[in-house]
Amino acid sequence: MAATKKTSPLRTRHAQDLVEETLEDTPITVIQGARQVGKSTLVREVVADRNATVVSLDATTAYNAARADPDAFVRQADGLLVIDEVQRVPELVRAMKDAVEEDRRPGRFLVTGSADLLQVPGAEESLAGRAETVVLYGFSRGELEGHREDFIDRLLAGDEKALRTRTGTWTREQYLEAVCVGSYPEPLTRTPRRRGAWVDNYINRIMARDVQDLSRLAHLDRLPDLLRLLAANTSGELVKSRVAKDVGIPETSLTGYLDLLETLYLIHVLPAWGDNLTKRVAGRSKVALLDTGLAARLNHVTPAAMAPGAVSDAAGGLMESFVAGELRRQLVWADTPARLFHFRDRDGREVDIVVESDARRVAGVEMKAAGSVSKSDFKGLTFLRDKLQGRFALGVVLYTGTQPLPFGDRLWALPYSAMWT
Repeated sequence: MAATKKTSPLRTRHAQDLVEETLEDTPITVIQGARQVGKSTLVREVVADRNATVVSLDATTAYNAARADPDAFVRQADGLLVIDEVQRVPELVRAMKDAVEEDRRPGRFLVTGSADLLQVPGAEESLAGRAETVVLYGFSRGELEGHREDFIDRLLAGDEKALRTRTGTWTREQYLEAVCVGSYPEPLTRTPRRRGAWVDNYINRIMARDVQDLSRLAHLDRLPDLLRLLAANTSGELVKSRVAKDVGIPETSLTGYLDLLETLYLIHVLPAWGDNLTKRVAGRSKVALLDTGLAARLNHVTPAAMAPGAVSDAAGGLMESFVAGELRRQLVWADTPARLFHFRDRDGREVDIVVESDARRVAGVEMKAAGSVSKSDFKGLTFLRDKLQGRFALGVVLYTGTQPLPFGDRLWALPYSAMWT
């Protein structure tokens, strides 16, 4: 598999077309995502045939020049100016805004950031109407396999004809290996032992540098413990009082720390979805690490540790995080604008992921870390289907088996690989 290869060939990123389209009609294009997901590599591909000046604020001299005179810095190029890691000098946001006010031609700036630019202190100046943001996550499985995924589009279209042909070929062990490898480009080239060392160093660098640049929260030294706690409960509902107590952070302050981790693209949040179906909907959000390789390392689990009968019960949460991460990536290029939620009510009915389009069409996705599916696994999906009637597009249970199988009206069991094949 990809995790054992010693070299990593350049792979097409499905977000590239969107970046190139944005440069044609928008003055400022922003590529955001966690460190080491491939933003700089994508930029090199995008600007290869363009008149572009590329500067990185990770370089000391460029950083010093940007801080000394932001206005002169953003006016240094006649063509496209590319600024890497722009969040390091937030004053550049205001300088770009002023420059665009003078000259609104498309494709003036292409900037990358390892944090959500609109959440960075000092970068509050509104870029509305001047900038468009493209989020770049780690590799999707489709990018690794050479396929442009359309799973979200097919789900929300209720396209059973397309999905029922997606027979799986992977084993449970291969899925767990993909979960533990994660989505960052560098670990894909490493052995499991060296992959663990990369993850450890990656987290240490972020905590030592990026966190200090972005935040003045009082207990930043406890942020690694918070990340580990969230990894241990990845895709679980967030009980703020319990988390705050376990980490030693005041409950009233916890939101700020969670926001910081989300700003760094280390975690993502699935809000509760209710749609007034029942007054007994539970309102807590779910929180998951965006990369399951990080979550597995922080949990100290391997594929062998999650084998049937083994000591770890982490497979369920990690598989759910794996699917949520894949769907989050696909939203970037999906033709159907949509958002992700989860559903649970106090009567025990739940759906791991609810996908709702802007047109209010709804699909549900459940996950099983097993090779068999039964009717009872469709309890929550059946509830949504019957309540939503025509708005319900499709409900699927993803499992580690190989056959697509029907389980009733608009209900299917599908192999996990149906997401990218």
